[in-house]
Amino acid sequence: MKVPAFPPDGSGFDAFVRQSAAGLLRLGNILTLDRAAAEDLAQETLIRVGLAWPRLRADGNPVGYAQRTMTNLFLNQRRRRRPVPICTIPEIAREDTALAAVDSTATVRRILASLPPKQRAVIALRYVADLSDDEIGRLLDCAPATVRSQLSRGLSRLRATLTTEG
Repeated sequence: MKVPAFPPDGSGFDAFVRQSAAGLLRLGNILTLDRAAAEDLAQETLIRVGLAWPRLRADGNPVGYAQRTMTNLFLNQRRRRRPVPICTIPEIAREDTALAAVDSTATVRRILASLPPKQRAVIALRYVADLSDDEIGRLLDCAPATVRSQLSRGLSRLRATLTTEG
């Protein structure tokens, strides 16, 4: 996901949600491998981004903050989930055809599920969010060399799985 520019007025968060929600949902789906869990993860991410919005507008990188938040939420499986009440019902969501294609590919989901969560996160951030080693390292609080080794191990494991099944 590339970082779009958002206006400094109050409409910025609405524009951010409209422009980045589908990408966050795709990233969440790759991380969790479960549509419902991905929707929950994207919703929790957007709630946290919304709460931090005034600070993020000054920073100028809300997409990076959202990706880091989503990745941290995914990797932290011990967190307690509490429902957050909302005062208005959101508009009707549109179907994302790219996400629907991933949903219909059971083989891809099964192969990705065989990866450890950190390797899956690195692969998702590289190939879905199109981030560099340095950006992924900042998101995961690790060195770029660790990102490269996790990516290498994950891709090797995916190749091995594909060649034994193919």
